[in-house]
Amino acid sequence: MDTGEARRLLGTMWTIRAFEERLAELVANKQLPGLVHLSIGQEATATGACAALRADDYVYTGHRPDGPFIARGADLNRMMAELAGRTTGYCHGKAGSMHLVDVEHGLLSATGIVGGNLPLGLGSALVCQERGAGQVVAVFFGDGASNAGYFHESLNLASLWRLPLIFVCENNGYAEFTPLSAHTVIERLAVHAEKYGIPTTTLDGQDVLAVRAAVQEAVDHARGGGGPTFLECLTYRLSGHYVGDPQRYREAAELAEWQERDPIARFRRHLAGVGLLGPAAPSAGGEAAPGSHAGADGARDGVDEAALEREARERVEAAVRFALDSPWPSPDEVATEVYA
Repeated sequence: MDTGEARRLLGTMWTIRAFEERLAELVANKQLPGLVHLSIGQEATATGACAALRADDYVYTGHRPDGPFIARGADLNRMMAELAGRTTGYCHGKAGSMHLVDVEHGLLSATGIVGGNLPLGLGSALVCQERGAGQVVAVFFGDGASNAGYFHESLNLASLWRLPLIFVCENNGYAEFTPLSAHTVIERLAVHAEKYGIPTTTLDGQDVLAVRAAVQEAVDHARGGGGPTFLECLTYRLSGHYVGDPQRYREAAELAEWQERDPIARFRRHLAGVGLLGPAAPSAGGEAAPGSHAGADGARDGVDEAALEREARERVEAAVRFALDSPWPSPDEVATEVYA
């Protein structure tokens, strides 16, 4: 991993974090309507997974879509405008948080139906297989989806037809408010996929490099005609199920333990350990660009985390201004772009 890649990974995680922290403030202040589900603490899974995908691959997400969308390069302005219900959003303010779509970046759908994206990903993977262009589909879903019937149907067909589908299970230990132990006797969800002959890996979803490596292996396997892979990423959301969730279902000690495993802090420690963390050197003509990784002499500089965080928060703040200054949909648009 070079400095440029380290900067991209850390910058992406900080952008997801900054975006969602600002979302929480907007919802709490009643500046954004509806329920919003955050993935604060899960940034490494989305960032690492999407870093291994090609631009022409496809992604489906669940009801916490911000991470994969930002990691795939979605426009922050249009994302924020959609969440604010404005016409300049990706779906002209009609989809909101749980139904985002950005076809340009291969983000075909988020969904509010737990695991409802699995059959959709299955269909897209079948199309990719028939095209023969080496495209793959990654589907993000939580541990709660493992008890749905279509979860097992999707595993079965993906295996039977050797589809180029990557199951990315973000196992954060809770199905909404219910701990994993209360809705299944299966401790490791990857066991389900093993029964269908699908290669599986259970990994640390807080380690962005481990996630990227696992998804890259799965991608290579799928592009080579090997079929699907199931990745169980053990992660944790530091926020509640939704903004405003009182979180009475988990202990403070559990939250504190996972805060020590914050993916951003973890990657920061890794970069420091390998000598990649540090401010960029100024060039001969003045100050270096925030977060840059080459000085005037071409030598490798460190990754300036403070600059990356600042950049992320400035971009998010610009997106907030864009969204709140954008117009609401007019009443005569209520029946447009609606399909039955």
